[in-house]
Amino acid sequence: MNIQIFGIMKCFDTKKAERYFKERNIKFQFIDLTQKALSKGELDSVEAAVGLDKLINKSIKDYERLNFAKIGSKVIKKELLLNNPKLYNTPIVRNGKIATVGYVPEVWETWE
Repeated sequence: MNIQIFGIMKCFDTKKAERYFKERNIKFQFIDLTQKALSKGELDSVEAAVGLDKLINKSIKDYERLNFAKIGSKVIKKELLLNNPKLYNTPIVRNGKIATVGYVPEVWETWE
């Protein structure tokens, strides 16, 4: 397994995801989205696994500020995500080409 957790340190679900893998002695790489955003390739991979809509956090101020709901173009939405990592729902957990968004231990169990 090659687990990557993309998240924000202040996010409760991100902390729970880290704890889930630590308790099972599963090595993972943590990427703090406030320090380093997903690359275009990483975003494409996660989007293929979960869909673009699951990645977008519609409850934050930046979503409204950027008028995200009015944007129809998938290309523009992805560009905004790449440049505004606060827009992501977290945690984003990747295992190769498989990915999840949020705290979903029932899926992670199948990866073990």
